[in-house]
Amino acid sequence: MIRVLLADDQDLVRIGLRALVDSEDDLSVVGEAADGLAAVETARRERPDVVLMDVRMPGVDGIEATRRIVGDPALAGTRVVVLTTFELDEYVFDALRHGASGFLTKDTRPADLLRAIRLVAEGEALLSPSVTRRVVREFATRPARVPRPHPRLGSLTDREREVVALVGEGLSNAEIAGRLMVSPATARTHVSRAMVKLGARDRAQLVVFAYQSGLVVS
Repeated sequence: MIRVLLADDQDLVRIGLRALVDSEDDLSVVGEAADGLAAVETARRERPDVVLMDVRMPGVDGIEATRRIVGDPALAGTRVVVLTTFELDEYVFDALRHGASGFLTKDTRPADLLRAIRLVAEGEALLSPSVTRRVVREFATRPARVPRPHPRLGSLTDREREVVALVGEGLSNAEIAGRLMVSPATARTHVSRAMVKLGARDRAQLVVFAYQSGLVVS
């Protein structure tokens, strides 16, 4: 059973999400929160597998709540999906930078939302290549961007650094395999090893590391 926490300041949204999630045999809503602080407190109490997190909430917003949840060692198994009305690059990047495993808008189809919950619960990143490319393009062109290399960047092999850069550009494993002329399985192995060495929770966080370390060149 995948345990889900709903964090949104609109009652109707939470009611709709609860009805959708609880209609599935393998999913269960274990808590609700109407603001970011309550989301953090409920997450610490219920230890959900996935949190559906709104961005704009009173008091502590969804981005800060995500940061607190992801930064809590006791919640290492909890994944956050940011769910918002606003498809803005700054929200996407801030959510990922603070540890979110995915980003969806509220007009996402119900079936896609349910699939997203299951994917994130399995440790996958919910970030399409097109969204990755848009985010990187937006923030890579901002002035005075100073790279902050990941402290473990030196532990990567040359090939792994290359692979991380390609992940940062938004390439899928299949696209990386084609670019490097290796098998998809080999590309997947390189990505997995890089994630372990850098301590990345998922592929989405690997994108952020690539950007912050200056591996993605605009």
